[in-house]
Amino acid sequence: MLRIDILTVVPELLDSPLSHSIPGRAVKKGLAEIHIHNLRKYGLGPRLTVDDYSYGGDAGMVMMVEPVFRYIEELTSERHYDEIIYMAPDGEIFDQGMANELSLKENIIILCGHYKGIDERIREHLITREISVGNFVVSGGEIPAAIVADAIIRLLPGALTDETSALSDSFQDGLVSPPVYTRPAEFNGWKVPDVLLSGNPKLIRAWQDEQSIARTRERRPEMLK
Repeated sequence: MLRIDILTVVPELLDSPLSHSIPGRAVKKGLAEIHIHNLRKYGLGPRLTVDDYSYGGDAGMVMMVEPVFRYIEELTSERHYDEIIYMAPDGEIFDQGMANELSLKENIIILCGHYKGIDERIREHLITREISVGNFVVSGGEIPAAIVADAIIRLLPGALTDETSALSDSFQDGLVSPPVYTRPAEFNGWKVPDVLLSGNPKLIRAWQDEQSIARTRERRPEMLK
């Protein structure tokens, strides 16, 4: 079973995305555990402070090293973690191959940054992997962490009703998925391609392969390199 522990200063942002749909069902089936931890448990002073002004006078608040260290110390004293991940704008770009790899782990910690970022000493001494979901900045690491957790959990055996569905997802074979259609076969004069109605699996597969390559060339040409 996969266990994911997520450290955050805004746990409310993660409750809903990971409690419903495929992640929620996977947890109910006992395929995964998701634990969301509020870093203010180890906040300093009467206000449980987790951030402070940065040395050097730059604008924005920085997450302090001590609350993060204390929480990671608590978790790692209870079990071994395969990865301690920081959701970082300048991290390794997350992709399907990485999701496949992480779905084979047993225990993962994901640290969500907030404010201006985290004290660099956390990155230097505690983090084993830094992941980004794209070359842009959002308010915190919570939504990116939910994306990563969802992508990993849906790959667990039994998480999907039809386990073969994940095998045909975009990027699993290095290509984007071909177009898909469902009933009715014609609507408003818009028709489903005849080959998909032919009942011939060999022709259908050939058409899907052609469409995947063409769509990848059009929309993700860098993948064909």
